[in-house]
Amino acid sequence: MTGPDPVDIALEVAQLRGSVEAGFARIDTRLDGRYDLLAQRHDQAERRLDEHDNRLDQVEQRLWPLPGVAALVALASLSLSAWEVIR
Repeated sequence: MTGPDPVDIALEVAQLRGSVEAGFARIDTRLDGRYDLLAQRHDQAERRLDEHDNRLDQVEQRLWPLPGVAALVALASLSLSAWEVIR
C-alpha cells in the first residue's frame, strides 16, 4: 500500500491554510468592529462622567454657605431663647 502523494498533501495544506487565514480575517474584522464600538461607548461614558463631575462641583460650590447660615440661625435662636429666659 502506498502513502498519499506529497503533492496532494501540499495542496490540501495550502487549502487549509487559506481557509484558516480567511476565517481569522473574518474574526479579526468582527473583533475590530466590536472593539471600535466598545471604544466609542467608553468615550461616551467618560464624557458623561466628566459632565456629572462638573455638575456636582457646581452644586457643591453653590451649597457651601448653607452649613454656615444654619449655624448662624441656630446661634441667633439660642441667643433669643436665652434672652427670653433671662428677661
